[in-house]
Amino acid sequence: MRFYNRITLQTPESVELEFDLAGIGGRALALLIDYHVLALTLAIFLVVWSFVAGQLVDLRVAMAGRADNLEGWVFAITLLVCFAIYVGYFVFFETLWRGQTPGKRWAKIRVIRDRGQSIGLQQATLRALLRPFDELFFLGAFLIMLGVKEKRLGDWVAGTLVVQEARPASKLNLAVSETAQSLIEYLQTEAEVSQLLPDDFTVIREYLQRRDGMDGKARSDLSLKLAKQAKALIHLDTVPSSITADQFLEAVYLTYQKEAEERKQVRSQSFASDL
Repeated sequence: MRFYNRITLQTPESVELEFDLAGIGGRALALLIDYHVLALTLAIFLVVWSFVAGQLVDLRVAMAGRADNLEGWVFAITLLVCFAIYVGYFVFFETLWRGQTPGKRWAKIRVIRDRGQSIGLQQATLRALLRPFDELFFLGAFLIMLGVKEKRLGDWVAGTLVVQEARPASKLNLAVSETAQSLIEYLQTEAEVSQLLPDDFTVIREYLQRRDGMDGKARSDLSLKLAKQAKALIHLDTVPSSITADQFLEAVYLTYQKEAEERKQVRSQSFASDL
C-alpha cells in the first residue's frame, strides 16, 4: 500500500528515475514551518525599521517643522521590503539548498525540475512570485489535490515538481572492478562525495544498474557525461588518467555508500552513549 503518488521522470541523460510526490500533507507541514521562520524574520525587521523610521520622521520634523508625506514613504518602503523578504526567503533557500527551504528540509521534501534536475534561480523566483496567487482562496491547495502531478500554479509555470527526498538504496549486486575499490580512499581524501544529493546518487545508481543493457556508444557517451557531472559535484580536481568513466562512477557509488554507512554508525554510537 502506497501513501504517496509515484511519478517516473526521464533525465536529460535518458536515465529513468522514480519519485514519490510530496503530497498536500508534507507540503503543508513545510509551509507551516517556513511561515514561522518568516514571521520571526519579519518581526525583527519591523521592530528595527520602526525605530529607524521613527528617528527619520522626528529628524525631518525637527529640521523642516513638518513630515512632508514622509510617513507615506515609510509605509511604502515597509510594504516593499516585507514583500522582498517574503519572496527572497523562498528564492534564497531553494536556490542555495537546491530545492529545499528550512521547512522542506524538515519535512524531507524537495523541489526538482520536471526532468529530475535540481532547480535554479529562475525556477525558484517564478515559484516564489506566484505563491501569493496560489494562496489566494487556497487555489494552490486545490490544484495540488486535484492534479495528477500535484502541482500548484507556481509549479506549472516554473516547470517543477515537489517530491519526497530520495533515499539511497542498499548496495546493489553489481560487478565492481578492483580499480574502483582501490579508488575509494583517494576519493575520501581528495573529494567531497558528501556533496552529492540523494538524487545525484540515484542517477549514478540507475546507470550502473542498466548499463549492461545499453549499446556500446550510448553507454560510453552517458558514462562520460555522468562522470564529468559527478567530478564537478564532488569538487574533485583530477582523476587518475588510467581510470575509465565507468570505474570512476563505480568508485563514487561505493564511496558514497561507505560514507553513508559511517555516518549511520556514528549516529548509532552517539545515540547509544546518550542512553
